[in-house]
Amino acid sequence: MVADPPTNPDQDCLPHPALQLVLGPARSGKSRWAEQLAMLSQLDVVYVATGPALPHDDAWQERLRRHRGRRPPGWTTIELEQTSQLGPVLLGLSTDQVALVDSLGSWVASALSLDQVGWESLSETLLSAMVSCSCALVIVSEQTGWGVVPSTAVGGLFRDRLGSLERRCVALAGRTWLVVAGKAVNISAIGQSVPLD
Repeated sequence: MVADPPTNPDQDCLPHPALQLVLGPARSGKSRWAEQLAMLSQLDVVYVATGPALPHDDAWQERLRRHRGRRPPGWTTIELEQTSQLGPVLLGLSTDQVALVDSLGSWVASALSLDQVGWESLSETLLSAMVSCSCALVIVSEQTGWGVVPSTAVGGLFRDRLGSLERRCVALAGRTWLVVAGKAVNISAIGQSVPLD
């Protein structure tokens, strides 16, 4: 069953505050769907960009330009300078705001230099902030393994850390969407939970 976007946010949104996770492979439309969900919330949108600046990467700059161009002028944008800022940013927002975090994959990639102890501490801090924050949340995350994953140690580390973190986020989310080829499916409504490792 394919879920249509809610037409009446007061009727079809989760109790406030809410966490919605939007998953999908590259170029699937997941960011665009997350933007739609944020707009439908009728809350003040705070767009939290987790990706690096990469000023000398022309392709990345074009991608950033497209994302920025889609954002309505009334949205607030926070571009993280450090990975550790994400949890505190979420905790600093209020009940009349929705944080659109794009994306969890970029956030994980920026922390790959951490050892396992540092990574576990950082991810626990983020998960705790998701549970404790007052704002509504829409979090975008990439599904690895749907395309090319580098067969290197760091590629495997990214895949494993992101996949494990996503499963923990899904367990916290009121609603999880899977976006594939421009179609969004509410997998919370049709999916069965797989036990965590």
